[in-house]
Amino acid sequence: MRWDAQALMPRPADDIGNGPSPALLPLAGLVRSVTTPEFAGITFHEVTAKSVLNKVVAGSRMPFEWTVNPYRGCSHACVYCFARKSHTYLDFDAGLDFDSQVVVKVNAAEVLRRELAKPSWGRHQVALGTNTDPYQRAEGRYQLMPGIITALAESGTPLSILTKGTLLARDIPLLKRAAAQVPVGVGISLAMTDEALSEAVEPGTPGPRARLKLVSRLRDAGLPCGVMAMPILPWLSDSDEALDALFAALAAAGATGVTAGALYLKPGTREWFMEWIARNHPELAGRYRRLYGTGSYASKEYRTWLAAKVRYFKDRHGFSRSHGFSHRDLEDDPRGEEAQYPEGILPVSGRAGADFRNADDVTALRQPTLF
Repeated sequence: MRWDAQALMPRPADDIGNGPSPALLPLAGLVRSVTTPEFAGITFHEVTAKSVLNKVVAGSRMPFEWTVNPYRGCSHACVYCFARKSHTYLDFDAGLDFDSQVVVKVNAAEVLRRELAKPSWGRHQVALGTNTDPYQRAEGRYQLMPGIITALAESGTPLSILTKGTLLARDIPLLKRAAAQVPVGVGISLAMTDEALSEAVEPGTPGPRARLKLVSRLRDAGLPCGVMAMPILPWLSDSDEALDALFAALAAAGATGVTAGALYLKPGTREWFMEWIARNHPELAGRYRRLYGTGSYASKEYRTWLAAKVRYFKDRHGFSRSHGFSHRDLEDDPRGEEAQYPEGILPVSGRAGADFRNADDVTALRQPTLF
C-alpha cells in the first residue's frame, strides 16, 4: 500500500475505537500523521519546523554547542535511552510513546540551509545523534540526512554523527565528500556483542554483528570511526567475558577508539528501565535499586570498579593510546574521557579505584560486594 494512503484522518466522535488512531495531540507545524504496515505499531507525525539548528543551553557540560535532530522519538526502543524524558515536552509519555510516536521534521534540510546562510552563523561544529538517532529506520523512508550533511559541508560547518543505525552506510560516499570539505566525525554506539541481550534491551536496532560490519565499512572507506560503548549494564554486560568479547570485536572491526561507561538512569529513563528489569530480570531488581539509590548514577564504588576493568581491556586490545568517540570540537586536541562527558556519566575516581590502578591481571578486578 502506498505511504500516502496511510495518512490518518480525523474521525467523528461516534467512530472512536474503529480503525487507526488520529494524531494524539496538535503538534506545532503538524502536516499529517501516518501509519504503515512497514512500521507496525509506529505513528509518524510529519511536521514543518521553523528552526532545526539548536543552541545548547549556556553552562551545559556537553562537549558541543550546536545540534540538529531531524527526528523526535525513536523506533530503536532502547529501554535505557537517556532521551526519553524529552518526549514529555511534547505531551507524549517517556515510555511506549517515545518508541512509537515519532516526530519527523520533513523540511529539516531546507530550513537548515537558510539558517546556515545567515551572516551571523559562525560555522561552529554541529552534532547529530545527540538526542534521538538520525539513522533510525524512518530515515530509510524520509531520507533527511543527505540534505543535512550536504548543507553543513557546503556551508563550511564541521559535523559529527553518533548512531546505531546501519542506514548510515548509504551515506558513506556523501560523508567522504563532506570530509574533504570540513572536519567530519563518525561514531557508532555499541556496548555489547551478545545478540540476544541486544534484542532484549534495544529491540529496534540493527544487531551487534551488523554494527561491527558498519565500523569496518567506515574504516575501509578511510573515515575515522570511534565507538561509544555505553551503557555497560551491571550484571548483564559487565563480566570479564562480555567486556573482553566487546573490545576484541571492536579491535577486529578497526574501531579508532572506544569510550565506555556505566548505565545512566536519568528521570523518565529510570522508571522505564526499572520496570523492564522487574519484568525480565526480577532477581536483579533489588540490586539495581540499591546500586542506583534514588539518583541517576551507579554508586561511585561500582563506577570506579568498572573504570578499572575498562582500562584493562582497552590496554589488552590496543585502545590504550586511542580516544573514543565524542562530539567534542573536531579540531581540538584529544582529551581524557572524563572531560568529554557531563560529570557523573563516566566512571569517576574514588577510594576503591586505588586497589585496581596497578593491577596487571584482570582477575584482580573483582566486582565490589556492595549488596
